[in-house]
Amino acid sequence: MNLKKYNVDSFNLDHRAVKAPYVRLASRKTGAKGDVVSKFDIRVTQPNVEFMETGAIHALEHIAAETLRDVMDGVIDFSPMGCRTGFYLTLWGEISEENVASAMLTVFQKVVDWKGEVPAANEIQCGNFRDLDLERARFFAEKWIKGINEKGFSPF
Repeated sequence: MNLKKYNVDSFNLDHRAVKAPYVRLASRKTGAKGDVVSKFDIRVTQPNVEFMETGAIHALEHIAAETLRDVMDGVIDFSPMGCRTGFYLTLWGEISEENVASAMLTVFQKVVDWKGEVPAANEIQCGNFRDLDLERARFFAEKWIKGINEKGFSPF
């Protein structure tokens, strides 16, 4: 099959070839003034096989986005993928997949161990605060940790 090339990196990834969970450098850009931005694909579930429910991915994103900044410098954004199979992590600088995987192991363990309410779980700080599922977030975080510990962080 001859597929069209797209501007979006993930649209050009053969989702059948990768094996979740993993960490993959999705792109690295250098700005006009020399600033480097790195974007990582943090895949939690196997594409086209399993996905995270919205409440799970939403709760995981709230906790991870909050705690990630305590673990890593240079975090720009931590965002869920539209397909609900993982997240994009955008950082300043050139950081390795191995360093990102190590930080995410720490962050996802924080999700597994989380006590109390999900951060910003209210109508003032969140646009859909009723759709947060901490138990399922813990499930997917634990699954990611187990998979990375068993197979490593590589997508292949």
